[in-house]
Amino acid sequence: MTTHVAVRPGFADLIDLWAPVRQICTGFQFTEGPVWHPREGFLLFSDMPGDVRRRYDSTGIREVMKPANKCNGMTYDAELNLIVCEHATSTLVRERPGGRRETLASHFEGMELNSPNDVCVRSDGSIYFSDPWYGRMPVYGVERPRQLGFQGVYRLPPGGGKPQLLVDRYLFEQPNGLCFSPDESLLYINDTVQQLIRVFEVQADGMLARGRIFASGIYSPSEPGVPDGMKCDVQGNVWVCAPGGVFVYAPDGALIGKVRVPELVGNLTWGGPDFRTLFLTATHSVYAVETKVGPRIEPYMRQAAGQSGAAPQPGASVARNGTMKAAPGYALDPSRCALIIQDMQNDVVMEGGAFAASGSPIHCREQNAIANASRLAAAARARGIPVIHVWFVVEAGCPGVTMNAPLFEGLADARAMVRGSWGAAPVPGLEAQAGDHVVEKQRMSAWEGTRLETVLKALKRDIVIVTGAWTNMSIEHTSRTGADKGYYMVVPEDCCSTMNAEWHTASVNYALQNVAVVTDIDALVGSWS
Repeated sequence: MTTHVAVRPGFADLIDLWAPVRQICTGFQFTEGPVWHPREGFLLFSDMPGDVRRRYDSTGIREVMKPANKCNGMTYDAELNLIVCEHATSTLVRERPGGRRETLASHFEGMELNSPNDVCVRSDGSIYFSDPWYGRMPVYGVERPRQLGFQGVYRLPPGGGKPQLLVDRYLFEQPNGLCFSPDESLLYINDTVQQLIRVFEVQADGMLARGRIFASGIYSPSEPGVPDGMKCDVQGNVWVCAPGGVFVYAPDGALIGKVRVPELVGNLTWGGPDFRTLFLTATHSVYAVETKVGPRIEPYMRQAAGQSGAAPQPGASVARNGTMKAAPGYALDPSRCALIIQDMQNDVVMEGGAFAASGSPIHCREQNAIANASRLAAAARARGIPVIHVWFVVEAGCPGVTMNAPLFEGLADARAMVRGSWGAAPVPGLEAQAGDHVVEKQRMSAWEGTRLETVLKALKRDIVIVTGAWTNMSIEHTSRTGADKGYYMVVPEDCCSTMNAEWHTASVNYALQNVAVVTDIDALVGSWS
């Protein structure tokens, strides 16, 4: 019997199903608010009823603040100032490393907040927090009347300002845990009383729109636990306190697994040298369990680079089409890069082309692959990165092309890719420009029987970025061979397409993960800065 419960097979990729949950300290009244310091390597957590903040590190446990205003959720901002939700004072505060204390939020429309409960920081410096009224109850706070007649969720703009109410006043009964998706386009907020998680789209101005129920029924009549603290991993899965421990939901809202914990869990955070240890504040104790996946990289986590020279390695993230991508933050030397645009020809991806019936034009549009590849080519040229067009071109009748595979037989049957024809021409927007290179081929791989390697060696380029069609054939074959030859292969998956999304995702998530850095256009262009 395993320790944890896999509802879906993919859960075993996130955590070993036999991973032990270690009790690292105990003897408290009710633990909450865990956060890991990325430079100094310690865990802070609070004991709300005991009104104490404690620190855990390799030397053990010690008190760092008492009284602590019955603090609850905590996080750091990008400068490693501590952001604290205080129940006893109904305020959100910033504590500078030197000890200076600043009130960030205490009132809304002239009335005291209920009791800020959980908090997260966005990359632009804005701060989001929930405001149930647990801090005005006995034990977990200081009993006193409420001034507001609702429980809201708020945003503080970058640089400070008055709290902005983000949701309808009466949408939540007790909003609690909240967290961003890896790309910060979504904000998840749970409700302890309603036993559900809602998800909202984050707009350009930081406000929320188009909210919907992400997961519901987070309840058990036989096991203690309710929706409380919540975090998102780098793949976009949501980890939330729940009956029996922690429930993990896939980005599509499906329950994929359960982490079993001996006590009721109130909150959680990732930490440790590689951010692969999940710390769990659970009633009277703090537990730790090792995971195979790390957190969505929050702004403060990037400060780990100041300790060891290398930021935490978050593994893969997941795009909305389900493809796994390397986490952003890597850097590529433009002087070593070359960009390949492969098989982006009319017969391959355009309506009216020889292979249109395969579905490739539809998937190409879904991926926006032509426009993305064009934008990437423009960015590459601007950085002095050579652009190499690889075109599949045959003579009429396919002389010299061996009919040893269905692909080549289909090429001949369809009379496709014939030199001088419309079908062999590059798609509009991806024509070769002055200074670009053109390589012709008659196989799936861009290397086989071509001058591609001669061009790359002449240009002294060993990082090869591959875009175009088709992902599971030409892109995959070219990447495999390039890796075997000793080149560093990079595949921006949103600049590629094939016959359908299923084949594309399968190629990206399996074969290409082993031979290339899978990324997207925005992360790639950002890596050249």
